[in-house]
Amino acid sequence: MSETLDLFGYGCIGLGLVFWFWGTAHLLTKRSVLFKLHSLSVSDTLGSMAIIAGLLLKIPREWPLLILAIISLAIWNTVLGYVLAYCSSGGRND
Repeated sequence: MSETLDLFGYGCIGLGLVFWFWGTAHLLTKRSVLFKLHSLSVSDTLGSMAIIAGLLLKIPREWPLLILAIISLAIWNTVLGYVLAYCSSGGRND
């Protein structure tokens, strides 16, 4: 059972790394800067959460800190997305 959880934990960590590189690859496209920032922030958030979930499976005794990290990532990246959208609109409330 422990060996299966280890493999699943490594799979989550690997999936997180794939999300990180996938988001970074979007920076090389010819899309708008806002599209690039959006795809980078979403993929980084999902990748980081997958890595933390993998760590949660690997070291379950640290679950309070890892759950706090997942919640912090979700809140921080959501707020940062709204700030970026507000700044890109030039401060207009349309």
